[in-house]
Amino acid sequence: MSGHSKWHNIRLRKGKVDAQRGALFTKLSKEIILAVRGGSPDPEANYRLKMAMEKARANNMPRENIARAVARGSGSGNEREIEEIRYEGHGPHGLAVIADAATDNRNRTAGELRFLFQKHKGVLGETGSVGWMFDRLGIIEVDAAGFDEDGFLERALIEGVIDIEFGEPTATLFCEIEALRSVREALSAAGFTLRDAYLGVRAKSPIALEGEALGQALSFFDALEEHPDIVRVFMNLDVSEAALEELAVG
Repeated sequence: MSGHSKWHNIRLRKGKVDAQRGALFTKLSKEIILAVRGGSPDPEANYRLKMAMEKARANNMPRENIARAVARGSGSGNEREIEEIRYEGHGPHGLAVIADAATDNRNRTAGELRFLFQKHKGVLGETGSVGWMFDRLGIIEVDAAGFDEDGFLERALIEGVIDIEFGEPTATLFCEIEALRSVREALSAAGFTLRDAYLGVRAKSPIALEGEALGQALSFFDALEEHPDIVRVFMNLDVSEAALEELAVG
């Protein structure tokens, strides 16, 4: 969603992310488990795991929780297997929606997401139904606290970065998929604090909404993000800072 970092920043400043934070360790554990199953339990040999573990530590996840997630990803214990599933559909006002999930019960998750889509005047579609409306990119979330926009852009526009969505306290940078690792490492070397780095998507032709329609779209976005099985949500929604601030005040 174009404007996602802006909306997230506003919610942070107004203390409206408690529900999402309540399930944060569960989500982080799932990211670690999937990273281990997709590669090695050694973070130095598994870049996805390294990023997942760094994100967990940045969010103050206890060491024992991280170790337990790595062990589960390696196959210890009798827990049900977690799998990655991408859900696609249309939200309110015809918005295209992609929700990446990590679940140990795909039937339960599909049923709950179908209900959420219907509740918010949308419909859960088939795989590929809206994916063609997005570009696959590397996405990096960076701490921008203390920067003005010009100063941040000047420092962060390094080789490989193709676009920046500035926000405070967090900015979002976009790069080509194959450049994700090099851009992430260059930003770290430049002294930036990274909040997250992952492979995601961005809408090719975002749709602008305002007022009540925007409020309905963001309520749906929040409902999806707060679902315990959802890792990330993407929409072809474009919103201005002014529209978000006006909505947040209400």
